[in-house]
Amino acid sequence: MKYWLTFLFMFLNIFMFGQLPEGFVYVEDVIPDLNVELRYYTNHNFVGKPIEGYQSHKLILTKETANALKKVQEVLLLQNLCLKVYDGYRPQRAVNHFIDWARHLNDTINKKTYYPNVDKSSLFKEEYIATRSGHSKGSTLDLTIIDANTGKPLDMGTPYDFFGEESWVNFQGITKEQKNNRQLLQNVMLRHGFRNYPKEWWHFTLRQEPFPDTYFDFVIE
Repeated sequence: MKYWLTFLFMFLNIFMFGQLPEGFVYVEDVIPDLNVELRYYTNHNFVGKPIEGYQSHKLILTKETANALKKVQEVLLLQNLCLKVYDGYRPQRAVNHFIDWARHLNDTINKKTYYPNVDKSSLFKEEYIATRSGHSKGSTLDLTIIDANTGKPLDMGTPYDFFGEESWVNFQGITKEQKNNRQLLQNVMLRHGFRNYPKEWWHFTLRQEPFPDTYFDFVIE
């Protein structure tokens, strides 16, 4: 009965009163100057349309992750740089949207931009699309570094969400400048409590994430 009442309380808070689950924050409340471009709230992504669950352009993360990210931002600002975040908490329904899209093999409107060298039928096998995402736990995010004056992203060698070996952190077929930019991002994130995903230079997870076994599905609003 106790657990049922806890679930009911969370349900009422989220769906009737619009409150975040305990432990989550709107990142703008923690880092007001953070540059955010939630790609899945827009058409500017590999699917080519807004993704289910993204009903507002608001970055949500666990409180611990937002606090760690604030330290990264502060360090970069000393170098006249700052962060730009493309995605944070991702509802499970958004992951389900990706799964459904991946099964429609004829829907390849953005193949040239995001997966030119990967057959869409191989997206599951090569693990570009999965049934679960660490993003749904609230402590994983996708980001890059931008010039604090111009807002221009540093050249990382590939666009965000590019499916291919070119996006691997240690891919060698890029310029020295691109390698240095990737290494800068890796160094500053790893130094402040994050671990990377070797096959996506933009992808990081808080090492001591507070909900390691929970996949959330509340809407971003």
